[in-house]
Amino acid sequence: FYQPIVEVASGRITKAEALLRWHHPLRGTLSPGLFIPLAEEARLIDGIGNWVFDQALDSIARCHEMFGCTIQMSVNKSPLQFGAGTRDAWLERMERDPSLTGCIAVEITEGMLLSDAQTVRERLLDYRNRGIEVSIDDFGTGLSALSDLKRFDIDYLKIDRSFVQQLAENASDRALTEAIGVMAHKLGIKVIAEGVETAVQRDLLAGLGCDYLQGYLAGRPVDADTAAKEYL
Repeated sequence: FYQPIVEVASGRITKAEALLRWHHPLRGTLSPGLFIPLAEEARLIDGIGNWVFDQALDSIARCHEMFGCTIQMSVNKSPLQFGAGTRDAWLERMERDPSLTGCIAVEITEGMLLSDAQTVRERLLDYRNRGIEVSIDDFGTGLSALSDLKRFDIDYLKIDRSFVQQLAENASDRALTEAIGVMAHKLGIKVIAEGVETAVQRDLLAGLGCDYLQGYLAGRPVDADTAAKEYL
């Protein structure tokens, strides 16, 4: 499924996040929180992850072909996909097709920045050298340091929805959101606010300097065909 991400300055949808869903024959549609841990435990996550990237690249190519527009797709990557012996098969496709350059942003958790694994550092730096941007998901809930943001050349911070939900009522959440935005911009990093559901939240976040908004106000996650009809 794909959820749009709106650029505050223009009000246009310029990005989307690819979100995995499982259509279970008995239990219906399941969110990744229910099955990704099992996929990781069963060592299926590498194959699933590469498949998701391929699907995202397919959607990017279709958007370019049908609408003549370029949209950046943000795709989550499990920490286990950074392990020794894993490979990003989708990178080969991007190398063969220059039109896909800059169309993928890899989303990682804040805790990944604390990893001492050489493979993580090398992979993130390789992404940077290939022109692939990196987002830190749910920022503000972990323990990453400013030096980590600078060292890995992070492109986007995604402010966790827990700060956005009570933004209008809670002065502390507004102060923290503003502080994250100021810090990020000083480091040359753009800010995406998650979980935006109301016009009041949208206006407050715009005033606090957020660059992009994601949430039900901009659009719910939908399948590729619906996304093309409703959001492009």
